[in-house]
Amino acid sequence: MTRQGIGYGIDIGGTGMKSSLVDLRTGDLAADRFRIATPSPATPDALAEIVRRLVEHHDWSGPVGVCFPAVIRHGVVRSAANIDASWIGVDADALFTEAIGAPVSMLNDADAAGIAEMTWGAGLGRQGVVICITLGTGIGSGMFVDGVLVPNTELGHLELDGHDAERRAAASARRRHDLSWERWGDRVNHYLNHVVDLFSPDLIILGGGVSRKPDKWFDRIDVDCDVEIAQLANNAGIAGAALHAAQHVGSAGG
Repeated sequence: MTRQGIGYGIDIGGTGMKSSLVDLRTGDLAADRFRIATPSPATPDALAEIVRRLVEHHDWSGPVGVCFPAVIRHGVVRSAANIDASWIGVDADALFTEAIGAPVSMLNDADAAGIAEMTWGAGLGRQGVVICITLGTGIGSGMFVDGVLVPNTELGHLELDGHDAERRAAASARRRHDLSWERWGDRVNHYLNHVVDLFSPDLIILGGGVSRKPDKWFDRIDVDCDVEIAQLANNAGIAGAALHAAQHVGSAGG
């Protein structure tokens, strides 16, 4: 099935793989959001099977965008900080295209979330340097300069106080270290000030699952730039991936 003005996106995370149809005019989901647990080990063949099942669930036959927690260059996976190491060097575009029989366009998950926020959300109409930070299992980043994506920035792996930053300030770190929301918020603020010192952004957009609970931690954030909570929350990756596919592999709904 294809429909005019509708795209299809898949967001692959450490614990779940989520997909839906997306209204490309508004960024809203145009169907139920379907989720299947990420298999363990999350090998290329195992994930290809889940991608096939997700697409079949929605009876979709057009271009598919897939976002993934890794550096993606021309469809090829180049890093594996939070995924199975067997992915490095895999042409994921080709793997998933073969699995579903339709063209697939891959991109980094935080880049996808940033595309969604810049198109329909908190970054709409903003110029200058905008950085979308996703706080989840790790820390992802999507950087935009005057609306143009600078892909694969991976700012969650900046060194901060002798540690990989995401090990201290990702949402998973709050649970792993049994931190209160306030103490975790202070860690996020410390990390964001480091990002501001390095890149002098005009706007930081904070997304990921914790963006649905800003009342618990957002008052701890105090940095020298504008800061907004992501408006598309956990659907940003799906929406941004769908738009990326529509723009890179042909018109959706054709």
